[in-house]
Amino acid sequence: MDLETPPPDLYGRPRVDRMFARLTAFGDWYSPALGRPGLRRSPRRAESRPVPPLYLVVTSHQVVAEDVVEVRLADPSGGRLPEWQPGARVLVTLPSGRERHYSLCGDPADRHGYRIAVRRIADGGGGSVEVHDELHVGLRLRVRRPRNGFAFCGEPKVLFLAGGIGITPLLPMARAAQHAGIDWKLIHLGRTAAALPFTAELKALDPSRVEIRTDDVHGLPDAAELLSHAARDAAVYVCGPAPMLGAVQRALDASPAASLHFERFSAAPIVDGRPFTIRLGADGEPVTVPADRSALDVARELRPDLAYSCKQGFCGTCVLKVSSGTPEHRDRRLTEEQRAEGLVLPCVSRAAEGETLVLEV
Repeated sequence: MDLETPPPDLYGRPRVDRMFARLTAFGDWYSPALGRPGLRRSPRRAESRPVPPLYLVVTSHQVVAEDVVEVRLADPSGGRLPEWQPGARVLVTLPSGRERHYSLCGDPADRHGYRIAVRRIADGGGGSVEVHDELHVGLRLRVRRPRNGFAFCGEPKVLFLAGGIGITPLLPMARAAQHAGIDWKLIHLGRTAAALPFTAELKALDPSRVEIRTDDVHGLPDAAELLSHAARDAAVYVCGPAPMLGAVQRALDASPAASLHFERFSAAPIVDGRPFTIRLGADGEPVTVPADRSALDVARELRPDLAYSCKQGFCGTCVLKVSSGTPEHRDRRLTEEQRAEGLVLPCVSRAAEGETLVLEV
């Protein structure tokens, strides 16, 4: 067989067929082009449509612990709600326009209601105060469908550590562990017994597996001692204040546990921060962002109306555009194309020392 001589064209002439030569050339260009930014989507696939939000009504609003309210949301027509798994969150748009993430703390088997619990933080961003003081039965709220960045993997042996309102994502996990026959234990920590929600509900699962510890009775918790309650090679799930998470992380290697899963309900401490400068608009006054503060916090001192939610770089609520300067991206949300367009999440992203970022607001 002669592999060097090209076959004749469609009419039997001893030359390369021009149509197929063009098709081959086009294919050689087209296939690599699909991997380039802006051309990654198959032209045969329809553009994805944004998932519509839910519009739910408040059916219950009640105090369940000191400074903690429980809110139940349901479809106004009584319809079934989208499924969710333990650890999932919903993004709620409050009447003021503020957007806040809240962990679902009900039963995933209940398809007719979502339950959240919110602790009042008087000096916070105003979202928790609004939930406590402004929400009422009958009010309709815009809610984004559940998303899960803290999934329960169902390991054979599990230790749950909850700090205060951090019980909200762990309660459905404990319920799932009990139903699955998993070897689990949960320790709920807080200032006082009156400040801890859902104690009776937790103990109803299995009182021998639930331990309640309060600072006024047991003293301040010690991470190493807490982790000593983990079974050999157990998985640890923890949700609570940043100092608690940091202490557990540092003590993990010396413990019997094999893995750690955690979720924060506040911003993580800034690591390797350096001071830089921001300006809100081209005519804005330059303002220094200290090494231990975020650009978002500094910007909100000048513009308290700037939107935000998670403060951890994954929800995208606080996104702004940089019109001048080079940001140091530290988020887990923006794509390379969005970063190339100048978008930045000021809740976590920073800039080199001495750099000035001009943010469009």
